[in-house]
Amino acid sequence: MNKKQIIEHLDLIALYLEIKGENPFKIAAYHRAGLALENDPRSMDEIENLSELKGIGRSTAQVITDLVTSGKSTVLQDLVKEIPSGLLPLRNLPGLGGKKIGKLYRELGITDQSSLQEACEQGKVSQLSGFGAKTEGNLLEALKEQQHRPSVLPIPYMLDLAEQIERALQSCDHVHRFSRAGSLRRAKETMKDLDFVVETSDPKQAAEDLLQKLPIHEIIGQGEAKMTVLLDDHNQVSVDFRFATAETFASMLLHFTGSKEHNVLLRRLAKERNEKISEYGIEKEDGTTKVFQNEAEVYRYFGLNFIPPQARAGRDELDRAKIGPLPLISLSNIKGDLHMHSTWSDGAHTIEEMVEAMRARGYRYACLTDHSRSLRVANGLSIERLEKQINEVSSINESNKDFTLFSGVEMDILPDGRLDYPDDILRQLDFVIASIHSSFSQDKKQIMKRLENACRNPYVRLIAHPTGRMLGKRRGYAVDVEALIALAAETGTALELNASRFRLDLSSKWLGKVQEAGVKIAIDTDSHSLKMMEDMKLGVETAIRAGIKPENVLNTWPIDQLKHFLQQKKPV
Repeated sequence: MNKKQIIEHLDLIALYLEIKGENPFKIAAYHRAGLALENDPRSMDEIENLSELKGIGRSTAQVITDLVTSGKSTVLQDLVKEIPSGLLPLRNLPGLGGKKIGKLYRELGITDQSSLQEACEQGKVSQLSGFGAKTEGNLLEALKEQQHRPSVLPIPYMLDLAEQIERALQSCDHVHRFSRAGSLRRAKETMKDLDFVVETSDPKQAAEDLLQKLPIHEIIGQGEAKMTVLLDDHNQVSVDFRFATAETFASMLLHFTGSKEHNVLLRRLAKERNEKISEYGIEKEDGTTKVFQNEAEVYRYFGLNFIPPQARAGRDELDRAKIGPLPLISLSNIKGDLHMHSTWSDGAHTIEEMVEAMRARGYRYACLTDHSRSLRVANGLSIERLEKQINEVSSINESNKDFTLFSGVEMDILPDGRLDYPDDILRQLDFVIASIHSSFSQDKKQIMKRLENACRNPYVRLIAHPTGRMLGKRRGYAVDVEALIALAAETGTALELNASRFRLDLSSKWLGKVQEAGVKIAIDTDSHSLKMMEDMKLGVETAIRAGIKPENVLNTWPIDQLKHFLQQKKPV
């Protein structure tokens, strides 16, 4: 269990204690322990004596030790047994934290959303001290809103489910190979359901295996060619499993990946040759069906170069694929990651651990960009700590001759437009990222003033997650993206495609315009943990949707080219 996970567990214990109505000093002890770990730049392996850390007492030290050694805590386990599980989701409702949830639980017997809604409708909640009629009304409105199942769901939610399904598929003896299909394979930001193509010689047994391994709410249909189920998740997501043989797998994958518009273009192309294309292959004039080993063979049969799933939009991709290979970025083009965090701010791993993980991915370089001093909630770096970190990066580079770690920072653009560090500090860094983390409700004029100040700074090389959106959670702040692109072009500032599954910011909608304006892009994972590095794949897939070429992405460049870019003066 890494440090970030341990801190989350300590906060969870504090939440349970708050709900239970425990002594405030006991609750605060767990928050202090988490803060002590967050403020210490070492990994858990490097901390030899927990009790030496200010803020960690004997009892919290024991809980941390249990979590490190076994991944479990008897303290937490006992609390989980004692406190109704339906109380924790109430945190997602407006105005409810641990203290108020505890009050509802202890004084009204509230145990879940259903009992809370009933109490609100009976006017009981407004009678509690600290609540009132307005709070009760807001809660009731939010509860009723949650009962409406959304027509589409965001990709981070669906990706988590897909990964759970893939683990089940990997453990099925009767499944030979499988692939995502549909909207998820095309990296759409929202989708209604999930699709998988599964090669098996025994569809009935493969289906039974999946039903045993997955949390199923309902089986909608089950046959030799297809099984459709509703998962037992909060939204009861529909999943289609299409069963294929070794001969039909490629055609079935192509067909059920879509898009519908792309499939129409392929059918039209087949019709011109007096042939028919379907999920089973290509039916020729003589009635025989041609099958394929992979999707590339299907495209080659029609005289086309391979079209990546994310580029199958049903526009002009077939015409371009006739001319030559599509000049699109691929994951193999990525040579580094320019946005990551360590335990010096709010990351889960030490600088050394992050570097080693980047090297293991075959990267040649990375940039350390911990948070700046004003973002206290993320343990942002004071000037003194930042200067110390610069020296630390230098030492790491001395011992890693085949990998370069750039010194950088993710610097806050403050609400009044000022930047979080003075220029004499910024000039010491290799790479400066600027981003907005506060005052999201400001009007467009002020948001753009903040972004313009950052772009016109001679040391700011990249604007991170430019719209501030969080998929499925918030829309972002009032940014004029077209004006930002023009400003970036004028000032030689790059714009980020933040590859985090929760952001994908800038979106594919805007990335094509960024490229057209001659503005450089950085595809970064914004990794706070080792697992988050995996989202680089999703970032590249999003770039493919936008038609991005590798030469326009900073972190596809050889290190000498990147260094030259960083050393050039900006035209500001």
